[in-house]
Amino acid sequence: MAEGDAGAIRRREEAGGRLRWLVIDRPGKANALTPAMLEALCREVEDAAGSADLAALVITGSGGKVFSAGADIGDFEPATMARLPLWERLSDGIAALPCLTIAAIGGTLAGGAFGMALACDLRVTVPHARFFYPALARGVLPQPADIDRLARLVGPGRARLMLMAGMRFDAAEAQAAGLVEMVVPASSLEERVRRLAAPALAAPPALLVALKRLMAAPRDPALRREAFAAALDGDEAALAALRAAPPAAD
Repeated sequence: MAEGDAGAIRRREEAGGRLRWLVIDRPGKANALTPAMLEALCREVEDAAGSADLAALVITGSGGKVFSAGADIGDFEPATMARLPLWERLSDGIAALPCLTIAAIGGTLAGGAFGMALACDLRVTVPHARFFYPALARGVLPQPADIDRLARLVGPGRARLMLMAGMRFDAAEAQAAGLVEMVVPASSLEERVRRLAAPALAAPPALLVALKRLMAAPRDPALRREAFAAALDGDEAALAALRAAPPAAD
């Protein structure tokens, strides 16, 4: 856990550890990320990957106004910020998790923080949230995985509007574009996320892992065989293979 004046990544667990929340806690700085916070997030995600009983992981920001403003520019070397491997270590780690992952976006999402949200299975936001990725304005390139995941969610045209034309989306526009799945009142964000996670918490672990991998690569015959062996036959070796499988590209 990263702690102190520079911000923290706080973990809380519910449902006997089956539901885990990671909270970006630096509200006085718009939950902007420092290198230490990025490292802490990576470690938390890697710990989640090794937690066989974990059914759902939720990533959110504290303070109720901002999910995260992305990188705190003052804490990074400008020449190396975009090349820092922590960004894709984090987003790729989230994408590879065998549990359900949800970004609970309780406010503005900007810049490098997009990587976390884009890598999640679901994104739920609130009416006052705003979405923008000002990479060109900051003189940096977005992470390659962010470009790919954004274009897959919203289409190449809308991705160019955001990344190349600097367009800002409000919550309704983000939902219409496919960037987020749901817009809910701020007062009910956490409860709605819990409701979305409930089926995953109740499901047998093998079934959840198999379904997630099948949705990531529905046309992979070998993965289909492993998924059905794990979920329907109780094949522990197949389940282990599924848990270790990397996320598939479309």
